[in-house]
Amino acid sequence: MKRIGFLSFGHWQPVPGSQTHTARDALMQTIELAEATEELGLDGAYVRVHHFARQLASPFPLLAAIAARTSRIEIGTAVIDMRYENPLYMAEDAAAADLISDGRLQLGVSRGSPEPALRGAEAFGYVPGESDGDLARAHTAIFRAAIAGTPVVEADPRMTGSTAPLAIQPQSPGLAERIWWGSGTRETARWTAEHGMNLMSSTLLSEDTGVPFDQLQAEQIAVFRSAWAEAGWSREPRVSISRSVLPIVTDLDRRYFGERAAQDGGDQVGYLEGVLARFGKSYIGEPDVLAQELSQDAAVQAADTLLLTVPNQLGVEYNTRLLETIAEHVAPAIGWQPSAAF
Repeated sequence: MKRIGFLSFGHWQPVPGSQTHTARDALMQTIELAEATEELGLDGAYVRVHHFARQLASPFPLLAAIAARTSRIEIGTAVIDMRYENPLYMAEDAAAADLISDGRLQLGVSRGSPEPALRGAEAFGYVPGESDGDLARAHTAIFRAAIAGTPVVEADPRMTGSTAPLAIQPQSPGLAERIWWGSGTRETARWTAEHGMNLMSSTLLSEDTGVPFDQLQAEQIAVFRSAWAEAGWSREPRVSISRSVLPIVTDLDRRYFGERAAQDGGDQVGYLEGVLARFGKSYIGEPDVLAQELSQDAAVQAADTLLLTVPNQLGVEYNTRLLETIAEHVAPAIGWQPSAAF
């Protein structure tokens, strides 16, 4: 059975039409939308992390607040740019948020996406080795070891009477199995499986073979699952993808998104950071049409979790109605059912 959650980029801007004028608006509305998501019987609340932009940047205080206001849904990131992270401090923050949520944290991490800052991670004190990807993977390895309880420093005998090795505290059991790598290619999907992380794939792949986006993404997922089996991991991996799904039910919906239906209704191919990339289409239209289209999306069928990117600047009320429409009229077509608790 599929899990469905929302993914918010947390934009804020004091412009006409926006319901999120300030950073506080973006934070509080994300919490409120998570509460509404749980009430609808959906399964998750996820946030994207960006730096040097008017978007959500520091996820753990926000995730902890969501955890304190909900009881069932998964909470997570899609994704944290690991170039910017102090891995040991992040291990403490992540464990604390996971304990508050009682084990509901799902952390998507990766190299991140193009950003407005030039060498932004260097401003945070981190300089890449051979590449930005190397830096992100190195930070991820340290972080994963820390949350798994690997000692990272010797005790000071003047304080403890011994030099016994010390691990980061607190520890949150099970968190190490709930780390996802944001993969943009088939090659990195294989690497993800080999390193025992779940797979998180978005509406952008940094490669193109000429086939439709959903088929290329489904191929990426197949490569991941095959490599996972070859690696011999004992647990079942998870796979998430994200989609922009915008049902048109009212005149307001049509004013917001009607013109985008033709423009964004197909894949786009272009260069991103010098690499040929394929962008997935947006699903915009009547709910019954969206249900049929998503049921034929090869990657939607292959994944166990679907994250719906929401237009967060339209506010909590609008996005709650959007999610409700999807839950009632679209999601059943892809094998989703509301939580048994609701």
